[in-house]
Amino acid sequence: MNLILLGAPGSGKGTQGVLLADHLGIPKVSTGDLLRAAVRDVTPLGQQAKGYMEQGLLVPDEIVLGLIEDVLESPDAQRGILMDGFPRTTAQAEAVDRLLADRGRSVNRVPVIDVSEEELVKRLLGRAAEQGRADDTPEAIRKRLVVYEQQTAPLIAFYEDKELVVRIDGMGSIDDIAKRVREALGK
Repeated sequence: MNLILLGAPGSGKGTQGVLLADHLGIPKVSTGDLLRAAVRDVTPLGQQAKGYMEQGLLVPDEIVLGLIEDVLESPDAQRGILMDGFPRTTAQAEAVDRLLADRGRSVNRVPVIDVSEEELVKRLLGRAAEQGRADDTPEAIRKRLVVYEQQTAPLIAFYEDKELVVRIDGMGSIDDIAKRVREALGK
């Protein structure tokens, strides 16, 4: 099963992604993790990405797609993958579709974890306090949520047009949300 997990910062997407990938026995692909591992392992793509990362620039899509392609070729990913944090745009989604189609595969579902803005701000402020992050002010958090919404709304529409989106209520305990995610996917 090939999944693309979407959710705003603070929605619990990272936590739910790990739980779901473990439940399904498929790798969770986070572009941040892929990039850090490629740089650490001094791979050719990692070396290309390193320069962008050191300058604080976004790593170009072709490098990220190359990393995802490597994962798709791995034995662990033959039963599927769960993508977290990529794609972020419809152009990236179309590129992912091509990568999967080249392997006779496709995106099966796009779970979207929905949480109210009020709850997202509350969760992010709590996380910031736990981690001692003074830069996570309510204003900065709300700005990040606006940017997420602007970038993600077209992506959700792209997958809704393909009838792949399943919405999940992201309120409640981690276990309750995980159960809803599995039920929404029939797993």
